Amino acid sequence: MLKAGQVLVLLGPTAVGKSAVAVELATRTAGEIISADSRAFFRRLDIVTDKPPLEERRGIPHHLIDIVDLTGSYDAMSFRDDVKRLIPKIRSRGHLPIIVGGGTLYLGAILRGIFTGPSADPALRAKLLSEPLDQLYTRLQKVDPQAAARIHANDRLRIVRALEVHAITGQPISELQKEAKPLPLDFVVFGLRMEREAHRCAIAQRVREMLAGGLIDEVQSLRARGLTAQHQAHRTIGIRETEAFLDGKISRQELDERLIINTWGLARRQMAWFKRDSGVTWVDVTGRSPQQVAADILSSWEDKR
Repeated sequence: MLKAGQVLVLLGPTAVGKSAVAVELATRTAGEIISADSRAFFRRLDIVTDKPPLEERRGIPHHLIDIVDLTGSYDAMSFRDDVKRLIPKIRSRGHLPIIVGGGTLYLGAILRGIFTGPSADPALRAKLLSEPLDQLYTRLQKVDPQAAARIHANDRLRIVRALEVHAITGQPISELQKEAKPLPLDFVVFGLRMEREAHRCAIAQRVREMLAGGLIDEVQSLRARGLTAQHQAHRTIGIRETEAFLDGKISRQELDERLIINTWGLARRQMAWFKRDSGVTWVDVTGRSPQQVAADILSSWEDKR
């Protein structure tokens, strides 16, 4: 088993089965799960984020799910602070903390570190969010080429934050981030990956299940509750695409195709980010059950000790 004082991290791109493996690991190690899913923080985003339903959690405590109002916000520093707060509590119960997710911004805050940057400027941020994304990215390439090289051209949230920091401090965020330090914890990091074609099939299957499970109705409900493009939760894959269908801009077939393409794009960006970390032990999950994968992870860790 894992040594006392360690924190297990299970990361990987979307749709590789992290949630089921995490529950199996928690069952075998007396663990509690801390979600690092960048959208599971938000209430009412159930189908669109594929949150594990209560019956699939098998009584395992899950933290940081449904903690933010639909129209609220949650940042990486808040996540880092919540992790620091939760881990001692989990350990005090004699349980193993297991951090699970694919949210690169949030995982980066604990595994790579995060600098204490300036607070958000609501007026400036609103202005930046209203501008065309391609123009914002071009501006970032000029003021901070190092940050632009690391940030995907479609990642509006990180682009806006980098420009906001530069506007407020006059310094590139890439320079300020050099001061960042990871949380001083003994992380044991495993990553799940899947063969390319199997992964694409898994994403397509998830999209079909989401649509059959009521994705369109859920997005209609989110709109009725006041979710707009100005809110952080709105940037969840599945919301904009479904709104385009509801507004008659695309067909149902196009909705299916866009969801699959955009989810696959997210998975590729996540893997590109994860591959920059040499400390991840990768486990191939292709064609394997959560029980097999969990057993492999625990066996692999035993072999390292």
